[in-house]
Amino acid sequence: MFSVRRLTALVCPLLVLSAVACTPGVSHEDAKPASADPSSSPSGGKNGSLRLTDAIGRLNVSREARAGYERDKFRLWTDADHDGCDTRKEVLLAEAVKKPRQGKNCKLTGGSWRSYYDDKTVTDARKLDIDHVVPLAEAWDSGASKWTPERREQYANDLGAERSLVAVSLGPNRTKGDKDPAEWMPPAKDATCTYATDWVAAKLRWQLTADRAEVKALRTVATGCRDATVTFTPAP
Repeated sequence: MFSVRRLTALVCPLLVLSAVACTPGVSHEDAKPASADPSSSPSGGKNGSLRLTDAIGRLNVSREARAGYERDKFRLWTDADHDGCDTRKEVLLAEAVKKPRQGKNCKLTGGSWRSYYDDKTVTDARKLDIDHVVPLAEAWDSGASKWTPERREQYANDLGAERSLVAVSLGPNRTKGDKDPAEWMPPAKDATCTYATDWVAAKLRWQLTADRAEVKALRTVATGCRDATVTFTPAP
């Protein structure tokens, strides 16, 4: 599900990203892919809508470098619109299958969520992680090391793209860690195409590079996702 709250939570004006996978029912109910010319360049300031295989071809292939990475170089869970709900809670509110009750200081109780990584329903928000589909360390390796602290904060709290941050079960997310698709894929079989499109869309949105093993793994996955479509908007 998508909440207008996620559009108002950033400092800069934001545009919506939607990754539509080959498996119906996995993506948010209210996802509205932006209409676009499929030939649009990801760096041209326009929406891009591509088949998964074509989107993978748009990735800039480059070696990765972990030198200098520290997690605290990405400021997490800000409350940019000062409504009392930080980024984590904004995602929980947006993705809830059954809306939680929202109390003082955005304290959330009740509610339920569908963790698409393992295809499980979770009824306790404390048992959910808000996952950066492209992990912070992977983003650092792929270009974020050259960004300003402000842009890394924007990436870490990207509410303008509803598939960059997802609420998922603790177990698979902790297993994933900072791995890329060459090293980890969601355990739920039906999650494969969705995850691949989410990953590629996030990389294109932020103009992050990909290494050869990563691209090879994505191409392998894409052979089983013939109807998968990636829709993205470059980050402002």
